[in-house]
Amino acid sequence: MEDKGLKKKISELPLRPGVYLFLDRNGDVIYVGKAKSLRKRVQSYFRHEGFSSPRLRKLVQSIKDISVIRTETEAEALIVEARLIKQYQPFFNIDLKMGERYPYVKITEEPYPRLVVTRHREKDGAVYIGPFVSAGELRQMLRLVERYFPLRICGSFSGKGQWQERPCVRHDIGRCPAPCAGLADPAEYRERVADIILLLRGQSADLVGRLRERMDKAASSLDFETAARLRDTIRSLWKISRRHVSMVFSEPLDQDTWNSMVHLKEELGLANLPWRIEGFDVSHFSGGETYGVCVVFEQGLPNPSLYRRYRIRTVEGIDDLRSIGETIERRYSRLLEETGTLPQLILIDGGPGQLDFALGRLRSLGLENVPVAALAKREELVYLPGKKSPVRLKGGSMALLLLQRVRNESHRFAIAANRNAGRRRMSRSELEKIPGVGKIISSRLLSVFGSVAGVERADPEEVARIKGVGMKAARRIMSHLSGAGGADDGH
Repeated sequence: MEDKGLKKKISELPLRPGVYLFLDRNGDVIYVGKAKSLRKRVQSYFRHEGFSSPRLRKLVQSIKDISVIRTETEAEALIVEARLIKQYQPFFNIDLKMGERYPYVKITEEPYPRLVVTRHREKDGAVYIGPFVSAGELRQMLRLVERYFPLRICGSFSGKGQWQERPCVRHDIGRCPAPCAGLADPAEYRERVADIILLLRGQSADLVGRLRERMDKAASSLDFETAARLRDTIRSLWKISRRHVSMVFSEPLDQDTWNSMVHLKEELGLANLPWRIEGFDVSHFSGGETYGVCVVFEQGLPNPSLYRRYRIRTVEGIDDLRSIGETIERRYSRLLEETGTLPQLILIDGGPGQLDFALGRLRSLGLENVPVAALAKREELVYLPGKKSPVRLKGGSMALLLLQRVRNESHRFAIAANRNAGRRRMSRSELEKIPGVGKIISSRLLSVFGSVAGVERADPEEVARIKGVGMKAARRIMSHLSGAGGADDGH
């Protein structure tokens, strides 16, 4: 290898999993690959002068620059590799150009659609989601679909023609809505298909919002069986969303987003492309109770299903510095326990003080090598570890705009977390003023009726059905709420 700069760059690559991109003299991506150890894998291309494969020899001769994306696991490297090959269609990549190594979930174009697992995308009007790089996680998702969002699986019924006299045994065990026997409502079936699309695309937060609306509606109409089933579905969805689902993103990565990550890498001197950025902020309630939050951006876009909020426990009064420190520690100590995915950049809303406290907590966790930056609001200066002077990014630059999007989203989420907590606190405290109603019963009431106003609007008989209440306590609750002159809706 004659290029000393390239040789030095390769020698400094991490011995960790990731994806490497080979670029030619024009800066075009000519090959994308994944590796368990980036340095070892890339070095292997240059260890032998003669290659048995002319194609490989031509590839190595064409390499003029290298870019890498660090990942925490090989599974995540598979995701990114497939994503980038679909995006760039590199000349020297063959196997993954069409994305057919990994399976897709196909939702058929029929009056009553089915789910079909396939490795080939066709122009047949169907919806294709994926590809999925982990067959095990795909099976897990499909089991969740079968349990909570069952569709028909038989291919013999097209939705047209005569109905069958009676449905099959799958309907009897709750695994099929039986459109073949005319038992499935078309609108409800379409709604279920829309739920499945959100689930498989990783939009858990949007799906949970839809399900909560239905749960509240079911509870209001006294359909407690349906409300309980929806509650169980929501719990299962949150369990799934806490784990990283190995699915390639379906939407194309636009060039502006790619360039903003490349520019940010260069401007901040990052070793790797900031494929995943986690933003932190804190917010206070009436100058006292504090919440810290973490938002997650992947490929330059927010992923709300991975957002987290933390009620600050160890800090008294208003102390943003220590509050940021506690939030950082709780976020990454939990992530280390769960062997979760670490970001390529941590962004703190604040200045050098917040940055120092975050760095201290990261060092205590052994994560001092994770890149961290702080973005101060007033002058939009970027503070970096070990640098006396902040970095001033050009106003309106793509790198600064990406940081601002992350910072603004963390600020918005922090305020929302505190506002929602305040509403829940006011609702619960109003109920807990009632003799005989403690935290447990007030929580049960709010989970069924949604708010104190919802309890007030209910009939005493409905309230009495709640576990631990009874008719006597229900009348006492209704009398208290009526005497209080109503309550704010705590949604």
